[in-house]
Amino acid sequence: MATIQLSATLPSLPDGWSAEKDFKPISHVSAPTSRAIEPVGPHFLAHARRKRHKRTFSEDERIQASQTVHKTEVASDSDIDDTEDPMLLQREAKDWKTQDHYAVLGLSKYRYKATEDQIKRAHRKKVLRHHPDKKAASGKEEGDQFFKCIQRATEILLDPVKRRQYDSVDEAADREPPSKKDVQKKAGNFYKLWAPVFESEGRFSKVQPVPKLGDDSSTKEHVEHFYNFWYNFDSWRTFEYLDEDVPDDNENRDQKRHVERKNNNARKKRKTEDTVRLRKLVDDALAMDERIKRFRQEGNKEKNKKKAEKEAAEKAAKEAAAAKKAEDEKLQKEKEVADKAAKEEGKKAKEAAKNAAKKNKRVIRGAVKDANYFVDSGEAGAGQIDASLNDTDALIAKLENEEVALFASKLHGKDKTTIKEVFVAEAKSLVDAGKAKDGEFKTFA
Repeated sequence: MATIQLSATLPSLPDGWSAEKDFKPISHVSAPTSRAIEPVGPHFLAHARRKRHKRTFSEDERIQASQTVHKTEVASDSDIDDTEDPMLLQREAKDWKTQDHYAVLGLSKYRYKATEDQIKRAHRKKVLRHHPDKKAASGKEEGDQFFKCIQRATEILLDPVKRRQYDSVDEAADREPPSKKDVQKKAGNFYKLWAPVFESEGRFSKVQPVPKLGDDSSTKEHVEHFYNFWYNFDSWRTFEYLDEDVPDDNENRDQKRHVERKNNNARKKRKTEDTVRLRKLVDDALAMDERIKRFRQEGNKEKNKKKAEKEAAEKAAKEAAAAKKAEDEKLQKEKEVADKAAKEEGKKAKEAAKNAAKKNKRVIRGAVKDANYFVDSGEAGAGQIDASLNDTDALIAKLENEEVALFASKLHGKDKTTIKEVFVAEAKSLVDAGKAKDGEFKTFA
């Protein structure tokens, strides 16, 4: 961190100022208090250590720092495997393409996860152990083949491009997918056995971070996202590490181009095979994943529930329609019965009115006879009888049934003279109402 220094000059005191006459205290300093202080915890241990070894503060800090550095170095080297396979020590340096570079440096348990610092420390540790000069000084004859393997492994793993090419084909880092039998042995085995497989395959993904497999409590969205990711997996594997060496001879250009085409075709073939392998791996995991079955059952259950609700709604609608139809039919029947009864009643009433009208007409005609056909003296002739009856029928024709009944009631119990007066009054009322012409009824005008 940069340090910034600023220079500033304090203002000078006024002329003639003195502490004795111009200083004014605003308070007084409290009396000193004596307290005993004892070291506690790690400070007490440090105090006891200094007392025991009779060290000063600086000496103790220097010794402690040195011991801490030593412990750190020892601890940092403990992650490097010291065990070496005798067959590995007998490898030929020329077969470097088939050697396990991580195993050569003792980093088998880390592989693609090994850091650059771990690789450098592993190289230093292996060189100190297998350097030809050190072996010769100790009287051991080992040769320099394995030392060359160490150098080659370090060269490849410290080069980002070459290391990526080697990691692309590092089968020792692959995890074998579990069988269906292993998964079914115990509940939860699916997540325990398949998670490392997908973690291993995830190292080839261009998209990071890779989604986790999850567990039995994972949501449907998480599981669908997980499998969609793997079915659309974008891998960076190129398989260049397995290429056949291209000759550096510039004179044989055709051979060089032939080897390059051969390598390109081999890469494409391996890429296709790897895609098929990965697709099958995901298919197998999907087939064993109990969550998919549970989600499908829940989906079917929800689908069946909606179907049942729809069918129930349709059934209720049909029943309501049937009930409405039955109610309408019942109302229609009742209406028809009522209409028929009303029609019968009307017919009877009409018939009764008709009979009453006939009776009233007979009464009126009888009244004409009682009035001697409106002849004042003597017997009425045939012509007078016909004329009076015709006028009577004409008058009745101009009256409604109710008016006929009223007219007949007026004639009840009347004598000859009064009957004619009633006829004359009725004729006059028809003329006044415009229903008859003046002088139309001559016999009782």
